[in-house]
Amino acid sequence: MKKVFAFVAMLGLLTFGVNQTINAQETEAPATEEVAQDEAAADSIAADAEEVEAEDVVAEEDDEPQGIHKQLKVKFIEGSAGFMSLVAIAMIFGLALCIERIIFLSLSEINSKKLLEDIQAALEAGDVEGAKAICRDTRGPVASICYQGMLRIDEGLDVVERSVVSYGSVQASNLEKNLSWITLFIAMSPSLGFLGTVIGMVQAFDDIQKAGDISPNVVAGGMKVALITTIFGIIVALILQVFYNYILSKVEALNTDMEDSSVSLLDIIMKYNLKFKK
Repeated sequence: MKKVFAFVAMLGLLTFGVNQTINAQETEAPATEEVAQDEAAADSIAADAEEVEAEDVVAEEDDEPQGIHKQLKVKFIEGSAGFMSLVAIAMIFGLALCIERIIFLSLSEINSKKLLEDIQAALEAGDVEGAKAICRDTRGPVASICYQGMLRIDEGLDVVERSVVSYGSVQASNLEKNLSWITLFIAMSPSLGFLGTVIGMVQAFDDIQKAGDISPNVVAGGMKVALITTIFGIIVALILQVFYNYILSKVEALNTDMEDSSVSLLDIIMKYNLKFKK
């Protein structure tokens, strides 16, 4: 009887222990699941926050204004590299010629009034060689014309005048050197842009024909290329035109200076002849 009672008691204790274990596991399992769900939710929130931050950073970068060189680079690429390269080459060569002319004309400008005063002072002293040296050591077309006149000072005033006029025309031609090439690039730049425009429109019509539909998305690509090439061609032409007009103004000023200096030189030589060749 005692054995039976002990067996029943042992069985009850085992049953009670098993039930406690099962209850504990059931209690821990929901807690673990809740923790796992909470951790997953936290990870999802963190990921969403990172995505939002990344989108904000991208939006801020998009909102930041780009530099003018970056914008020009983007538009240059969008405008078809073939025709845009031709327009860029025309601009480079045109600007190179403009800069060369500006430097040459700037170096050709001198104080012609002081030069003539020095020549007059030397001739009044009877120093013809000194007057020639002054002309020879001075740069510019005005000094070159004066030097040509001084070389023929002993041959008469008429000979000096013809020499000055002839050499003056040569110097005027030198001043206008390469201006025809600049005008060529001024005309070529918008022409290349218009050529790109026509080709872009042809591409747009080809896209319409292939798609069989006249939609903005189909036409936009070719039209965009056309307009960008035209804009860049006109901009290049305007830039070169400004430099060209500036060069022309300097050429006109130098031509006027040469004419005035030639007349003054003839007067100085005439006074020299009256004083020393009576």
